[in-house]
Amino acid sequence: MAKLTVEDLPLEGKKVLMRVDFNVPIKDGVVGDDNRIVAALPTIKYVIDHGGRAILFSHLGRIKKEEDKPGLSLRPVAERLSNLLNKPVTFVPVTEGKQLEDAIDNMKNGDVLLVQNTRYEDVKDGEYVKRESGNDPELGKYWASLGDVFVNDAFGTAHRKHASNVGIATNMPGKAAAGYLMEKEIKFLGDAVDNPERPFVAILGGAKVSDKIGVIDNLLDKADKIIIGGGMAYTFYAAKGIKVGNSLVEKDKIDVAKQILDKAGDKLVLPIDNVVADKFNNDADTKIVEGDIDDGWMALDIGPKSVEEFKNVLKDAKTVVWNGPMGVFEMPNFAKGTLEIGKFLGTLTDATTIVGGGDSTAAVKELGVADKLTHISTGGGASLTYLEGNELPGIAAISDK
Repeated sequence: MAKLTVEDLPLEGKKVLMRVDFNVPIKDGVVGDDNRIVAALPTIKYVIDHGGRAILFSHLGRIKKEEDKPGLSLRPVAERLSNLLNKPVTFVPVTEGKQLEDAIDNMKNGDVLLVQNTRYEDVKDGEYVKRESGNDPELGKYWASLGDVFVNDAFGTAHRKHASNVGIATNMPGKAAAGYLMEKEIKFLGDAVDNPERPFVAILGGAKVSDKIGVIDNLLDKADKIIIGGGMAYTFYAAKGIKVGNSLVEKDKIDVAKQILDKAGDKLVLPIDNVVADKFNNDADTKIVEGDIDDGWMALDIGPKSVEEFKNVLKDAKTVVWNGPMGVFEMPNFAKGTLEIGKFLGTLTDATTIVGGGDSTAAVKELGVADKLTHISTGGGASLTYLEGNELPGIAAISDK
């Protein structure tokens, strides 16, 4: 990798600032899904096992007013992290000032400290000032002054230019490195997009074409096939003159869809049948239709023939990138297409299989096939930005080797 990694840094006795992604669900003061905390453990353990003093920064949720702060404290995360590491984690309930500085000065080698939610800095004296999420230069400089080296292991925020990732890294030239999780994301997504083993198949789902135009455009030059599912498929239907009934269509994107279809040729694979419903409800009346969809009916999932067609395209693939569901995954009656694709990916033992995005990730976990896949990306928005071929500010700011 062309960027510094945590193993390139001197750690013994060093104050190691670490940007992690602990943006996890918290209810009644208890962490729900701790996957993102677990994902950061290898880098944290490496730092403390090599005599570093780990000073962790993360955001949690969005803070736009003072009243948002109490419910978005990272204290429950510190408690969960302490359990996972089986050692004390010092939680500092502020993001700047003497209390934080003293706590860092009192650290010993191998200690772990978690700073309060970095987005507390977005509201000052009742005003929404976006110091963290706007990459305030003074804040990045201040946080950088608290440590000796910096490790960015938060791929989930790599597409955002924040004070706690880009700001710190910019103020620590030659001392900003990628953690293991960041390194893994760059490797798998980078290889998939820039140097894939072929055939390379991308599966793109979700509601809107507008969310994925950049990805489709970039991958048309790189992938052998692009499978389209989810609500965005019906904007392509409309572009082809197929009747869509009451299905989701972005009318202002039909011309864009036509241009993509013209450019794609036979690379783009659309559903050939659909599960349609008479209303947007899990208990709606349903039927399976091929071709035109009648008025009063809306497509909410791909049909069984589409599932078989998509499997046929995937069966010989050597690289697969999947982002986005095939239907309305949150409704059990319209989750089958997504689950069938997830299950099939688990059987592709000779392929590099990469999954990103909340619903796709949830599907492979629900099926119990997550451990059979090569890589599950921890950042939906970041992985999409990467797949679009755009530079991620959080990665760009890491020091080159």
